[in-house]
Amino acid sequence: MFKKNNSYIWRNVILGKNVLIEPFCTIGKPPKGRGDGELKTVICDNVIIRSGTIIYAGVKIGKDSQTGHGVLIREGNLIGNNVSIGTNSILEPDNNIGNRVRIHSGCFMESAIIEDDVFVGPCAVFTDDPHPPCPRYKDCKGGVMVKKFAKIGANSTILPGAVIGENSLIGAGSVVIGNIAREAVAVGNPARKIKSIKALECSKGFFSRPYQFKT
Repeated sequence: MFKKNNSYIWRNVILGKNVLIEPFCTIGKPPKGRGDGELKTVICDNVIIRSGTIIYAGVKIGKDSQTGHGVLIREGNLIGNNVSIGTNSILEPDNNIGNRVRIHSGCFMESAIIEDDVFVGPCAVFTDDPHPPCPRYKDCKGGVMVKKFAKIGANSTILPGAVIGENSLIGAGSVVIGNIAREAVAVGNPARKIKSIKALECSKGFFSRPYQFKT
């Protein structure tokens, strides 16, 4: 381990070109039961790691990605290219996050699979244990899966094993307890489909309908 710019970088950390690590970060911290440098940590080109971020060993972050301040990324996270992880978000172990994903501030994820081009609003929570603290939770329902182009509204809670369909929209504050169909708009507790995303209207008239610019 060595210190650079008031940040601590452990052994076996691979830094790409033009990586910016702001002060007071920790990169490559070994998880419990692992030694310094036992797990490889890869930070690809043009990544920005803002102050206060802690990244455990055994993580890969793709090129052109960034963290906000005070982000925690535990071991086993695989993060794609051009991903933004907002301030004070927590990624517990073993999330798999695709490319061009936006995770806003204050989010919590564990064992989630997030496909490309997903938007996650502030303070969304993704869980993986239906009966905590069950010792067999990893063998049970597992984490959440969010298909490509889905949008998760602020303060939503997604329960273990739920699958959010492609190009769907989860309304703010919703609690998702099961699967959500492709291109559905789902809201409430528990979240239920209220319409198709194609039935949404742009109130300002900028587009014939919302999200047309992504389809």
